[in-house]
Amino acid sequence: MSQQDRRPTRKEDDILRLLATKAHLGTRNLNHSMKKYVEARSPEGVHIFNVDLIWQKIKIAARIIATVKNPEDVIVVSARPYGQRAVVKFAKYTGALSTSTSRWTPGTLTNQNTKKHQEPRLLIVTDPRSDRQAVVEASYVNIPCIALCDTDSSLEYVDCAIPCNNRDTKAISMIYWLLAREVLILRGQLFKDEEWDVLVDLFFHRDPEKEIEGRREDREEEVEAAGEKEEEGGQWDKGQEEEAWKGN
Repeated sequence: MSQQDRRPTRKEDDILRLLATKAHLGTRNLNHSMKKYVEARSPEGVHIFNVDLIWQKIKIAARIIATVKNPEDVIVVSARPYGQRAVVKFAKYTGALSTSTSRWTPGTLTNQNTKKHQEPRLLIVTDPRSDRQAVVEASYVNIPCIALCDTDSSLEYVDCAIPCNNRDTKAISMIYWLLAREVLILRGQLFKDEEWDVLVDLFFHRDPEKEIEGRREDREEEVEAAGEKEEEGGQWDKGQEEEAWKGN
């Protein structure tokens, strides 16, 4: 079989997906604890992650999640709005729990007197900086933490870091999509070489205001197009009448 006819492996497909969603692009700032995941720096000063390391860390994180017998003992958090939809979808397909709001209630993991008190076995956060309260509380009660970390993120109290761009909804969604797929494969709910029929687009954050504006523009275009068709149809009918009158 020639190299041109060779089908790309699942790893190669995943790496292409990560590159397409710019999950490998970091920030201009670099935390000393994230240096080991960075392989280059662009002329603009943006640090670039090693894509192979991102893929490896996703696999490791999936193994950690799969070891938790009860899926509901895993809680996923995202204080950033553009990561909340991805968190909800990840929880839906893996059986985990997700926070319904962007604000983390203090004492959720440490204060048993609160109504929202939870005792998970694993915590997953989208950003260790914006989700700092959850990470700190997890460290108090010895709950392991998996975090999506950018180049400027601190790894304090983080047990498993997934280096990636955690400031873009497409990158965040792709990470959670790949993570959910790997968890399902490890649980035996999905075959290793089977294509997952869930699209990553479902994980993308959508701005309701932009969607309403887009629908309004589409309707206006449809109305304009319909009006133009009516005008063309009216002119055509008028011409037909003139020809019929001359024929008579």
